[in-house]
Amino acid sequence: MYKKSVVGFVLGCFAIGLVSFKSDSERFFEIAKNLDVFATLFKEVNTYYVDDVPPAKLVRTGIDAMLKSLDPYTNYIPEDDIEDFRTMTTGQYGGIGALVGSRDGKVVVQMPYEDSPAHKAGLNIGDEIVKIDGVAVTGKNSSDVSKLLKGQANTVLKLEVRSYGQTKARTVELTRANINVDNVSYAGMIDDEIGYFQLSGFTMDAGKEVKTAVQKLKEQGAKKIIFDLRDNPGGLLHEAVNISNVFVDKGRDIVSTKGKVKEWNKTYKALDEPLDKEIPLVILTSSRSASASEIVAGVMQDYDRAVLVGERTFGKGLVQATRPLSYNSQLKVTTAKYYIPSGRCIQAIDYAHRNEDGSVAQIPDSLKVAFKTASGRTVYDGGGVSPDVEVEQHNYAEIVKTMASKGYFFDFANKYKVEHASIPPAKQFKLSDADYQKFVAYLGDKDVSYSTKVEEELKELAERAKEGKHYDDIKSDLDAIKKKVSHNKANDLTRFKSEIKEVLEAEIASRYYLQKGYIEATFDDDPDILAAKRVLNDPQEYKSYFKVK
Repeated sequence: MYKKSVVGFVLGCFAIGLVSFKSDSERFFEIAKNLDVFATLFKEVNTYYVDDVPPAKLVRTGIDAMLKSLDPYTNYIPEDDIEDFRTMTTGQYGGIGALVGSRDGKVVVQMPYEDSPAHKAGLNIGDEIVKIDGVAVTGKNSSDVSKLLKGQANTVLKLEVRSYGQTKARTVELTRANINVDNVSYAGMIDDEIGYFQLSGFTMDAGKEVKTAVQKLKEQGAKKIIFDLRDNPGGLLHEAVNISNVFVDKGRDIVSTKGKVKEWNKTYKALDEPLDKEIPLVILTSSRSASASEIVAGVMQDYDRAVLVGERTFGKGLVQATRPLSYNSQLKVTTAKYYIPSGRCIQAIDYAHRNEDGSVAQIPDSLKVAFKTASGRTVYDGGGVSPDVEVEQHNYAEIVKTMASKGYFFDFANKYKVEHASIPPAKQFKLSDADYQKFVAYLGDKDVSYSTKVEEELKELAERAKEGKHYDDIKSDLDAIKKKVSHNKANDLTRFKSEIKEVLEAEIASRYYLQKGYIEATFDDDPDILAAKRVLNDPQEYKSYFKVK
């Protein structure tokens, strides 16, 4: 029975796919033979394995391993995960509208979305959720908590919540709603002339949101714009086309897709008149800007429409499509590569040719091909989109990373909010020296110990010296360096005061102005934004990036 059902099901799926391809009896035989082997093997394992075998789990493991050998983006989506997948592609779900996470075994509100049911019900950052509809959630993982919070819109939910610094929980009753996670997570003015907006996703209507954001910024007086695509993982291809169309002429090629099924190959063009094809534009990119965000950045670069500032992008030039499977499951499968107007594909990793150990490598520089932008500038394929202005990314001191990972910034910001009814606007807010000293005092009984890279290397050197019988010769020198490093660590709260204050100011601003406040508090110390402002405020420098050198 197992054999017949598995073979029948899988052969049915393959039969649908094979009608589009040239008949190949030998290939069909190989498929049928291996499916028969799989079904027979599954039957034997199920019958004779020493313990009970969960069929669904075993088959799922096989499917995942098979697809993993192709690329990271070809995935099986079972019926149970369809809702999460739909949320990723549409940006919509039924829930309370808050980012919730786990800290020290407690379920804590990390960020309520503005005007969401959570926000309207008075939930604040740092509030601990004790129970959801009578179910205790302490110790539960984020996935389980998320399932309890999500549900049909207009259904009532009761939470037991304990505010920061309080010992007694309060009951909060709220009504779930259809939550739309905005693609444009922020839009506002950095100064009198420069507008800024941040795009965090490419779900439905992303193009409309970008167009609206640019219109509003211009109405507020923006004469130049910073478009932030950093850390944007991408999404819907047609939204990348719509967003590009906001800034480039109607009829222009935006992106082409080419894959095995020739009938699916397509060139996407800008279908509408642009909103503004002249306003000076800087696009911020990072190493985690991927897929659709790389299309937009690459299109703007290929048409010399914007100056790219930041880091080289991730390098994902692959297109996925979803295919329906039996029992309401789906397959998300890579069907093509995409090519931007200059003709280049930015895919950086060659999944088609794996090493013997199954690993994959970056496309070597020797195989990269040069292409030209509209003005004749040279750009290259096979490695993401390189910025016109590369910005060295700030690497925070170890003490800052340690305090962030242990939640000391998060907790102190909650404490600050309890003690201060209000603060100035986020752009203007600065932590006073007196308040900084309160933070230092707050750390008095906290563990801020950490191991620096120098200490780790000293430890490794000592171990090697012991192996080589030379430890006694250098022990005094090692002890002297350790003492020096230890002394420096003791002074880190003073040495890295400016870095620590930057993080604290953004964290505290979010307690009063939510995500908007967090973003605005970083305007004056974000290296990418500072570089973008420099470029936009110097017309000669801005224009120089579009010239052939």
